[in-house]
Amino acid sequence: MAMSPDPVRGNVLTVSGGRTSAVSGNGLAVASMLTWAAGFPAAEVLLQSWPPVALFAARLVLAVAFLVPVWLLIDGPSRVLRARWGHALFVGGTLGVGMFLIIVAQKLTDPVTVAIIASCAPLFATLLELATGTRRLRWNFAVGLVVSIVGGLIATSAVAPAQLGLGAGCAILSTGLFCWASMATARDFPDLSQTGRSTITLVGGLIVAAFLFFAAGQAGMDILPSAPIDVQQMGMLVIYALVSLGLSQVLFIASVGKLGVALASFHINIAPFYVMLIMLVLGEEWNWTRALGASIVAVAVVLAQDRRVPRRA
Repeated sequence: MAMSPDPVRGNVLTVSGGRTSAVSGNGLAVASMLTWAAGFPAAEVLLQSWPPVALFAARLVLAVAFLVPVWLLIDGPSRVLRARWGHALFVGGTLGVGMFLIIVAQKLTDPVTVAIIASCAPLFATLLELATGTRRLRWNFAVGLVVSIVGGLIATSAVAPAQLGLGAGCAILSTGLFCWASMATARDFPDLSQTGRSTITLVGGLIVAAFLFFAAGQAGMDILPSAPIDVQQMGMLVIYALVSLGLSQVLFIASVGKLGVALASFHINIAPFYVMLIMLVLGEEWNWTRALGASIVAVAVVLAQDRRVPRRA
């Protein structure tokens, strides 16, 4: 079944309704990327003393612990119990693997690099929508894809080649898994609220996190922070878990429900601007090559914004 602009309310669009959906969908996507970008500098601080598997688990625990009570209040206990838990755990597990890989990628590279590599998300998402028949590939969208890739290549050329190996591979694989899981989350749980759709799949991600945490401990790997957890780390963890994951995911899934995963994912390409600005405030040096690449990506985002919503089944 193809995605509807709002799967809860049905899949019939009027012209005015489509325009309203596009405006609100883009607004939700912008808000999602702003909150998501805040997590990169937070993770950069935490990864100085937290092993990736420990940070991954702590992030999911905090986000799920906060979102589940909110979900119960919004949808009610009966709807929560009747939800498609089996499918949700599979989708959430896929999302969880992608989330872990993005943490590993940032550990091996840096926050701006990971955000820029994630600009391949529109390509993955567009292929997914073409495969499911929910989008026609129009010229402006195709040109936007090409321009976006060019911008990403220019931006990543500012990083030493050694940083683009395994870390880049993890980021690319993570992005593909994230796109599929986001599409499935918005499409496959029409009886749940936007908060419910995000929360039920994050529970699946938490199961993956628990498994990886246990496996890492059994393998003798470091699974605890190497430094005492202070107030600064707790603050960074709250930003990373509740803002950059919990709030951002709810907003992004809501955007996917209105725009489709391809158009929504184009907003990921603007995240490097937000990350760079945040890092600049924190004392990071400005990099003109990255700025040029990110600017080209921004042009691609504008160019590829299709005024029409994807075809609906």
